[in-house]
Amino acid sequence: EVQLVESGGGLVQAGGSLRLSCAASGFYFEDYAIGWIRQAPGKEREGVSCIKGNDGSTYYTDSVKGRFTISNDLAKKTIYLQMNDLKPEDTAVYYCIAYNLIWDIKEIASNPNFGYWGQGTQVTVSS
Repeated sequence: EVQLVESGGGLVQAGGSLRLSCAASGFYFEDYAIGWIRQAPGKEREGVSCIKGNDGSTYYTDSVKGRFTISNDLAKKTIYLQMNDLKPEDTAVYYCIAYNLIWDIKEIASNPNFGYWGQGTQVTVSS
């Protein structure tokens, strides 16, 4: 059974940092990309970042480039998203997602049934 368990969300002031973790199990990491999709009230789901299990390549949406860093610990089968210089517009529920490499994270954001989702963790950034 595929399981994605997120942790690390919370409340921070603008300019602060958080590190999200996603512990993955039930599938072969090498066959999937794992990343984060966020959703804020009134906004569409947005693919934030992902890392591919086959080659370690990464993707970041433009709004987080230079501030967020995704990484993986293969031994622990855990994905991390280090979020620095957080802004109020980063406030959202962040979902860990895993999906087959044939898909793009934007496709998963638009078609959530094409991937596996964690339960979500709330990130709130105060101004």
